[in-house]
Amino acid sequence: MSKTILSEKIGKLGFGFMWLPRKDGVFDTGQINRMTDAFIESGGTYFDASYSYEGAEAAICEAVVKRYPRGDVQLATKLPLDMATSAEEMEKLFVTSLERLGTDYIDFYLLQEINATGSREAEVLGAWDYLAGLKAKGLIRHMGFSFHGTPEALEKILGRHPEVEFTQLQINYLDWEDPNVQSRRMYEIARKHDLPIIVMGPLKGGLLASEASPSASLLRGADPHVSVASWALRFAAQLSSVFVTLSDMSSLEQMTDNIETFTSLKTLSDSELAILDKAVGIINAEPHIDCIGCRHCTDDCPLYLRIPDLIALYNDYLVHRTVTNLDDRYKRLIRDTGKAGDCAGCHVCEGSCRNKVKIVDTIEKIAALFEQ
Repeated sequence: MSKTILSEKIGKLGFGFMWLPRKDGVFDTGQINRMTDAFIESGGTYFDASYSYEGAEAAICEAVVKRYPRGDVQLATKLPLDMATSAEEMEKLFVTSLERLGTDYIDFYLLQEINATGSREAEVLGAWDYLAGLKAKGLIRHMGFSFHGTPEALEKILGRHPEVEFTQLQINYLDWEDPNVQSRRMYEIARKHDLPIIVMGPLKGGLLASEASPSASLLRGADPHVSVASWALRFAAQLSSVFVTLSDMSSLEQMTDNIETFTSLKTLSDSELAILDKAVGIINAEPHIDCIGCRHCTDDCPLYLRIPDLIALYNDYLVHRTVTNLDDRYKRLIRDTGKAGDCAGCHVCEGSCRNKVKIVDTIEKIAALFEQ
């Protein structure tokens, strides 16, 4: 792991500012400040945002930068390449992030949501060189990227860009062996390249913290003294090469529970790992829509609905029995495309579905769930 990163005081728990608490539709400043105070008092230093997280960077400015010495905290934010089509636009996004954060440098700056397509965009825009230039000027301390692609794409990026200092990967016990996510392979590739890892999604958008999850009773029975969420956080944090595990906390109660988990952080025993394997089996056995994400349906959809992504969201609801954070995920998902309620019911998509999914019926249920 990079000595320049290791030399800095970084708490193992990172405070993600994606799902901040709100009151009457606006950020609950009082609760955010109390959460920040508790986090810092526990030894936490790492605050995560993005240009594209609505209000997050400004919230960090108010809760952190204006209230604590700048050198005592680590600020991370991201450059969304889907919002930039030129070097000038990348510069504008970066400068805006600095202004929102109220700082003259960023500790960890990431290219956001890189996959095979994003990697090509980064090369065309010269984004990697742009980040290296920012670092050379002292405007950022460390350069990296968050990744949402295939192991093959990750391998190619790391082979091509040894200047990258860290990566942010989705890792949780449910996705560890999932063939569609392949968290283990991503992790092993990053380790092979001796790259420090920030974990995102250790709770899978809050789903692995849900008391309504079909696996919750198993975990509670195994250890009634800890939360369901603590199992997932420990799984991610115990992995070598992981230096920060992000949690997008939305209440002081969640903050308190996460701090308690990390204050007495213990490596999972073999018997505990076996319990998590059983939990995965329970979750995967739950009824769900058999979509394999091939995306043939999207090619035929006249409205260009992101059908596999909508179904994946609905599967999370079916399996985990909660809409916690799913409504916000839905809003982001349809931001640049049509919503489920726009479906015309033409059934063209169903003609190209390998698994004969009743797509139109499913889309109607998604609309009823998220567009009330």
